[in-house]
Amino acid sequence: MIRKFKSMLAALALSALALPASADPLAKDVFGSFRQSNGGPAGAFGGYSRGCATGNIPLPETGPTWQAMRLSRNRNWGHPQLVDFLVGLSQQATRYGWAGLYIGDMSQPMGGPMTSGHASHQIGLDADIWMLPPSSLRLTPSQRENLSSQSVVAKNGIRPSPLWSASHHAIIRAAASDPRVARIFVDPVAKLAMCQSERGNRAYLRKIRPINAHDYHFHVRLACPNQGCENQAPPPPGDGCEEAAQWIRNRIDPPPPAPADPNYRHPRTYRLSELPRTCQALVAR
Repeated sequence: MIRKFKSMLAALALSALALPASADPLAKDVFGSFRQSNGGPAGAFGGYSRGCATGNIPLPETGPTWQAMRLSRNRNWGHPQLVDFLVGLSQQATRYGWAGLYIGDMSQPMGGPMTSGHASHQIGLDADIWMLPPSSLRLTPSQRENLSSQSVVAKNGIRPSPLWSASHHAIIRAAASDPRVARIFVDPVAKLAMCQSERGNRAYLRKIRPINAHDYHFHVRLACPNQGCENQAPPPPGDGCEEAAQWIRNRIDPPPPAPADPNYRHPRTYRLSELPRTCQALVAR
């Protein structure tokens, strides 16, 4: 299997050619059009915010301890390791009083930039897990489109909402303790709540990174499983709790806004030629 995977990777790289301007569409339109994966060996190529995937598989829409949400988006695809992780974590959630997990966006069938929403989730290694404990694991497709998660942060943005619980802490701790996980993104209020209540081993807290707009879900990112996939630099040393506290202080007393990066572009603006050559070759076959 390893030899077959390396042969496929080499063939894709060799077959990739620079595209003429007339055949250089927006990458989001190309990858957003695939309804199925290409099958074959699973692989993640490029970076989390500029890449693609081969051999993605779907998380089944419904299982004993999970449901995939927003099925119309067709974003319940991921590397087999991600699907295995999500199924396992949903089973662990039952130990903490939940019926399982509602799983939000993962990746597209072939990865790549999305037509809306996320900048990342491009290589089949990212997943959003709702903070809302499931009330039912028998939701209809229509109900999955209309049900919303709930915030674990109070409206003032500086303390937990009544939804936050010890079970949230336990589930996120279980996710971060998996060796396949590189990072978990959550609102700094949730991170700080975990910092303040943790009485055991704190090593896992390093993986939990504070970020805005992650109060309705937490975002799990697995580490790269193969060559051609670009890991992020490791999180800074330490538990990161002071960093989370600073985020909250900045909400109370905002510092001057940082200057905008004139070179930043959202991944939805990338042309196909700007993705890794392996990704170009993948869609040119």
